[in-house]
Amino acid sequence: MTELKNRGASDILIAVVDGLKGFPEAISAVFPQTQIQTCIVHMIRNSLDYAGWKDRKAVAAELKTIYRATTEAEAAAALEAFAVGPWSLKYPPIAPIWRRHWQEVIPFFAYPLEVRKIIYTTNAIESLNMQVRKVIKNRGRPPRYALPQ
Repeated sequence: MTELKNRGASDILIAVVDGLKGFPEAISAVFPQTQIQTCIVHMIRNSLDYAGWKDRKAVAAELKTIYRATTEAEAAAALEAFAVGPWSLKYPPIAPIWRRHWQEVIPFFAYPLEVRKIIYTTNAIESLNMQVRKVIKNRGRPPRYALPQ
């Protein structure tokens, strides 16, 4: 994060993170105004690790009611409904995972639906990074360019 700042980044509006320990704190230390958003896809994957193979689609469909809610209040109500519902009884660790990360899930609801589709996951960024690494591996490292000031 310090290197990003040294290269000219003055602020970050929102950072979507995937659960790497210490990363949100590192971002906040250098860019204190940044909103930290947990990757919803990683939250779902983490939740589904506790569900049996036969139940994964149904549990994922129930979790959709949380992250596809229109407002933060609706999402909180959907989480509470999930927490007292049959899937939470069968797989008790799932609801606490969402509650533990709730402060990093809710920034997402401040944005319109069109923007949420972009920021709910880090997968697009990870895919781009993978493609860049593949090109670099095959062709060598590109020249380092300075960011415009």
